[in-house]
Amino acid sequence: MRALTYQGKRDVRVETVPDPRIQDPTDVIVKITSTGICGSDLHLYEVLGPYLDPGDILGHEPMGVVEEVGPEVTAVVPGDRVVIPFNVSCGHCFMCAQGLHSQCETTQVRKYGMGAALFGYTKLYGQMPGGQAEFLRVPFGNSLPIKVPHGPPDDRFVYLSDVLPTAWQAVEYAAVPPGGSLTVLGLGPIGAMAARIALHRGADLVVGVDPVPDRLNRASEYGVKCLDLRRHGRHLGDAVRDLTDGRGTNAVIDAVGMEAHGAPIAKAAQSAVGMLPDAIGARLMETMGVDRLAALHMAIDVVRRGGTVSVSGVYGGAADPMPMLTMFDKQIQLRMGQANVRHWVDDILPLLIDGDPLGVDTFATHHLPLASGPQAYETFQKKADGMIKTLLVP
Repeated sequence: MRALTYQGKRDVRVETVPDPRIQDPTDVIVKITSTGICGSDLHLYEVLGPYLDPGDILGHEPMGVVEEVGPEVTAVVPGDRVVIPFNVSCGHCFMCAQGLHSQCETTQVRKYGMGAALFGYTKLYGQMPGGQAEFLRVPFGNSLPIKVPHGPPDDRFVYLSDVLPTAWQAVEYAAVPPGGSLTVLGLGPIGAMAARIALHRGADLVVGVDPVPDRLNRASEYGVKCLDLRRHGRHLGDAVRDLTDGRGTNAVIDAVGMEAHGAPIAKAAQSAVGMLPDAIGARLMETMGVDRLAALHMAIDVVRRGGTVSVSGVYGGAADPMPMLTMFDKQIQLRMGQANVRHWVDDILPLLIDGDPLGVDTFATHHLPLASGPQAYETFQKKADGMIKTLLVP
């Protein structure tokens, strides 16, 4: 089959690789019909190379049609249309029973002290082959695939794999009160969808912050009050407080993560680690790694006293300096973590069956063949061509 593979920093290629096969009796083989490129994939493209091997298949936002099932699979049959969550979770362990599918005890990557395995996302998370490919082996076929109806185009359902549950959890963790206010830092796919969800769930004011005009314009069309980071910069907190009686918003979602703008020293450190041999680079990241924390520090400034900061952007530093005095003094609540995809499906799926209140049908800005994956990664990384969300079609 053809698959998009990692070959090195800023080097991904479509190659011919062996087809996946049934390995365990509850496995399912899915023929992929759509697969997204995620902002988190750019961390692999740019920063997390020490945890990847050349040839690793990328991608964790797939959907498709069941092609083959193992002998113990009863929940789906060949021909069923399914979305695959990015968490590889069993659905029945202690953590899954708590709704913490990202901490699944069956697939935890204990070698690195990490949570549940993820599709297409480094040795830290199990080095599972990803879904930017023609076919994908999916374990736990009786509990992991999300069965969806035939009929509507893939755009209606594919975001159940990551974007929708990640954004939904970000809003849930933000705990915005009815009629309350929220700032969303970063209007890429997750931030843009989180802003829509917050408005849908009753927030009175959602402030969106980004330096990219295309992203600001798109969010404003959905009722988001947009602030251009290029204009406000270090005075963003003052701009948000001006909109909220001098307090700041009830909550802030950091949808940016480790590669934020405005942190040149940390950026240089990340680049230097990425140029080292993998074993040395990984060791440094695990003991001395520092993220670009501009967005997180901005969130702490923008949020009102007693408010909540919800972090959905991926961080990977082991030695990140945090402004603990400010956080303590402002009595900030902080929640974060990988989305527990399966936990939120029952809340989200009805919104996809009964209309399209979140605008998923037109959420993708680009639909491209799998063969265009390398160019799409480069364009997305450069925030060029108005690219906000891309779906690849194998």
